[in-house]
Amino acid sequence: MLLQHHERIDGSGYPHGIKGSEILDEAKIIAVADVADAMISHRPYRSAFPRQLAIDELKGWRGARYEPVVVDACVELLNDGSFALPSDAPDFAQMPDRS
Repeated sequence: MLLQHHERIDGSGYPHGIKGSEILDEAKIIAVADVADAMISHRPYRSAFPRQLAIDELKGWRGARYEPVVVDACVELLNDGSFALPSDAPDFAQMPDRS
């Protein structure tokens, strides 16, 4: 699963360029979760993307790079307001130093 989670259903991924049913279903789930997390999390070099931008990006690659049913499930979770996303938290790198 971990080896395949950078593979894409259109064959554009790595390390082996496999596609479609050659990719484990679990790897397809990890792939979408990893991409979503990367977008909505703050990084040292950039702020987190807004929730809607992450959703739009996932939907844009639905059926091309990412398994449609997995994207749909992830988008449903991202739209669920019952939990806070990292992108909803303040960007501490942008806050003034209060020391």
